[in-house]
Amino acid sequence: MNIPSFGLKKDGVDYVNRYGVYAVIPNAEKTELILVQAPNGAWFLPGGEIEDGEEHQAALERELIEELGFTATLGQYYGQADEYFYSSHRDTYFHNPAYIYEVLSYEEIGQPLEDFNHLAWFPIEEAKAKLKRGSHQWGVEMWQKNYAKDLF
Repeated sequence: MNIPSFGLKKDGVDYVNRYGVYAVIPNAEKTELILVQAPNGAWFLPGGEIEDGEEHQAALERELIEELGFTATLGQYYGQADEYFYSSHRDTYFHNPAYIYEVLSYEEIGQPLEDFNHLAWFPIEEAKAKLKRGSHQWGVEMWQKNYAKDLF
């Protein structure tokens, strides 16, 4: 299977692997998606780094509680998309394999554990346009293809 790749991979650069798991979370009507805005202003799908020894689902469940205060029922796994980028904040080049999942339903169980992010719902196309990472945009496109298939 061909893994989609985003960002520019520079020759002669040592990249640090940063494995991440992310969720496409629609509202009940499937007209909007929730995004997380980092303190630097960039928008991302909810999710984040997979800790050593953590399975995808466990990492995503932990991240959703930390970022959103949500528990969720995970649906389809859409696959892996690789991202290459430079973080000026960390002064590091990263290779970020992103594993993208669908969320079928969620429940707000409390306040997010992380209080430094901003959360907002956006119409799907606006959400996709706001996302900083191509791998996250790809994840939304995979969700859209799957969702459209279910409509007919």
